[in-house]
Parts: sequence; C-alpha cells; structure tokens
Amino acid sequence: MVKMSVLADCLKSMSNAEKRGKRQVLLRPVSKVVVKFLRVMQKHGYIGDFEIVDDHRSNKIVVNLNGRINKCGIISPRFDVKIPDIEKWIGNLLPSRQFGHIVLTTSLGIMDHEEARRKHTGGKILGFFY
Repeated sequence: MVKMSVLADCLKSMSNAEKRGKRQVLLRPVSKVVVKFLRVMQKHGYIGDFEIVDDHRSNKIVVNLNGRINKCGIISPRFDVKIPDIEKWIGNLLPSRQFGHIVLTTSLGIMDHEEARRKHTGGKILGFFY
C-alpha cells in the first residue's frame, strides 16, 4: 500500500491514541512538515514534549499526549488562503471562535492562523486541531 500523506497518518495516529486514552504515541515516518506542525500544537499546549528518534531511515517521533486533542486533521488539497479568507475557513473548520487552530504554511514558515493574521500573510492551509 502506498503512503499518501505522512502528515495525515501522523495526525490520525495521534487522534486515535488520544481517543484510546494513551499517554504516548509513536509516529513514523516523519518529515519536516510533521515536526513543525507538532511544534505549533506544542506551543498551544495540545501535546506535551516530543522526542525525535533517529533510526537512520525516516526517523520516528515519540509524542507525550496530555488529553487535550478533540480532533485534528489535514486539508487536502492544500488550498490557497488569503488574509480576508482566513475568517471563512475558521467558520468552516473550527467548532467555535474561542478555541481551535488552523495551521498554514506561508512564506514566513508554518504557523497558526492567529500568527499569520498578526504577520499579515496568507499561504496554503495544512490542517487544523482543536
């Protein structure tokens, strides 16, 4: 079976482990995009710390979960998002305005929608978590 999206697999594994009540989850394979997505989640307190294990292939990540993820997923294809359109995507993807984050890849790096709005930049939508 061909692996279509490394990011989608990692987020689905984390979501399933969270639903089962696990404290840790092993993610493999890993890419730079996955690591940066996890950093955004960690910055907002949705996951604990994570450790990258080098196995001389495509690496593994051990993520400590803290029970805050309700749902996380990717948006495929990666739609272009202009600054005025961010509000529309928030309404479509997130359950409320108070919590949840949309992750964008911009020319300034991978960031959540609030930081993108502060830096006044658009980009392509990667995924969401709440």
